[in-house]
Amino acid sequence: MQLTNKVIAITGAGQGLGRAMAVYLAHRGADIAIIDLNQDQMAETKTQVEATGRNAAIFQCNVADEQQVEETFSAIPAQMGSLDGLINNAGILRDGLMVKAKGDEISKLSMPQWQAVIDVNLSGVFLCAREASIQMIKQAQAKGESTDCAGCIINISSISRAGNMGQSNYSAAKAGVAAMTVTWAKELARQNIRVAAIAPGFIETEMTKGMKPEALAKMAAGIPLKRMGKPEEIAHSAAFILENDYYTGRIIECDGGLRL
Repeated sequence: MQLTNKVIAITGAGQGLGRAMAVYLAHRGADIAIIDLNQDQMAETKTQVEATGRNAAIFQCNVADEQQVEETFSAIPAQMGSLDGLINNAGILRDGLMVKAKGDEISKLSMPQWQAVIDVNLSGVFLCAREASIQMIKQAQAKGESTDCAGCIINISSISRAGNMGQSNYSAAKAGVAAMTVTWAKELARQNIRVAAIAPGFIETEMTKGMKPEALAKMAAGIPLKRMGKPEEIAHSAAFILENDYYTGRIIECDGGLRL
């Protein structure tokens, strides 16, 4: 897929990896559908995308809400002219040990902690991919028979999908995202829609910037390359997937050599 004039939707594009991918892809010629909840953050991403000379539009949406997702993905091609790619990036953390015993006190990971992460990080990915693929199929049908790529979906998984202490909910969701990626690549290939994923390691984002310096140093020391990844390096992986029409059903691990 040549990115010039293509419309790429990115969930969680108000900040962090989502914003970095939005700006990076805009520099490569794409127009960006910015999907998030925070209007101010989305407005800043829009400003940065438009500074590259490309177009951007804001779509406020809770990816865990089926009706909102349906309405959003119907609105994107209507407003922007097409929908050529989706990056399922939105995610949240609600970390905690499944059970924690300290003396006589025993605490547990609550159902609200579990469900919130599953709703956004797993169900949200499913809903957005489902609705995006419907729009891509309709778009391809309107163009008639073609062997060109009808669209591309990128899911953001994580190296935590292998299991990470204190992240039962997050690890389960990201493992599910990886499995869905392979499943959808097989299902949607007949529609000329490619599906792939990126599994980032520890990346420099707003979330990690709030950590204590000593914690960050300890984290970086455990990475073979001895540093955390940059958002632009994940964005580069996304661009590769979008532009390589023979890449589907696989997961790029971009983690500096770290394996949890």
